Amino acid sequence: MAIGWVTRTAKATRVRENPYHRVNMERRKATKTAGRGGRPSRADALRLRQRILETATALFLAEGYGSTTIEAVATRAGISKRTLYDRFDGKPALFAAVVHEIIAQIRPPAGVPLIEGVTLRDILRRLAALMLRAALAPRALALHRLVMAESARFPELVRAVHGDGSTREAAALVGGVLARELRESKLGAEQRAFAAEQFIFMVVTVPQRRAMGFGKPMTAAELELWADKVVSLFLNGCRQQPHSEAVRV
Repeated sequence: MAIGWVTRTAKATRVRENPYHRVNMERRKATKTAGRGGRPSRADALRLRQRILETATALFLAEGYGSTTIEAVATRAGISKRTLYDRFDGKPALFAAVVHEIIAQIRPPAGVPLIEGVTLRDILRRLAALMLRAALAPRALALHRLVMAESARFPELVRAVHGDGSTREAAALVGGVLARELRESKLGAEQRAFAAEQFIFMVVTVPQRRAMGFGKPMTAAELELWADKVVSLFLNGCRQQPHSEAVRV
């Protein structure tokens, strides 16, 4: 979003107080700047990118991937198609950026510790709570619905979600915890990786499906009990592994 100076007159003040007039003024100023061939500052460029992503996110989640066009995003964002294509190669690239933005929004804040607890149960219980909070966020559910509904027609949706790597990061985190905390276990590296993936699915799948309408959504108390039961079952399976044969899938 371009930033320019505004003459301090009573008329200008009234225009700024109207949000619709303010947006129109900013869009006209951005167009004039582009027409002069001026290069926007880094801050302006970042604000413009954020405006495009917010607009695209709203359209994708409300209208679906197939029904959302580059023209609609550009029009809603108040920019030209050329400006949008200067920043994103096309709709698949724009959707991938939206996926990355949504996942960044539902991640725990940078200052929040992921690994915390005295026992392995405490650590996994905390991780389960963080996973549920992210998976059940409204935008995460909306994105999941979109991908499930349209991935058969648009395989690039699955590639965009898988390519972000957040699930792999979570599995690596859980696997690392198991390696440190279960040193006496006979679980090998391949088994730990498999177990970490299963832990994520055990924690998230049923609560997520119920939140999407496949049953009654879980209450906060039910989610807490669910996480406790999943952690107990998971730990019992890990600790009772009878031999060191690798799990094959």
